[in-house]
Amino acid sequence: MLDIRAIDELARRVHEAIPPGLREAGGDVRQHIRASLQAGLGKLDLVTREEFDVQRAVLLRTREKLELLERMVELLEARIDARHGPSH
Repeated sequence: MLDIRAIDELARRVHEAIPPGLREAGGDVRQHIRASLQAGLGKLDLVTREEFDVQRAVLLRTREKLELLERMVELLEARIDARHGPSH
C-alpha cells in the first residue's frame, strides 16, 4: 500500500520545481502530478516499510543461523580430521 502522504509530498516537490509560469498555465498541475505519481507508483512491485523491515529481520536471523551452522560444520570436520587424519 502506497503512503498517500509521501505521494502528496513528492507531488508538492515536483510542483515547486516547475517554473511559476508553467504552473499557472496548466490549471491544477499539482493534482495531475499527484495522480500521475500514484498511477505510476501503483504499477510498481513495492512493499511497505513494515514489510521490508520484517523481511530484513528474517534475513538477519537466517544469516545468523547459517553462520552458526558453518561454524558447527567446521568444528565437526576438525574433529573428524583429528580422529582419522585429513585424508579420511
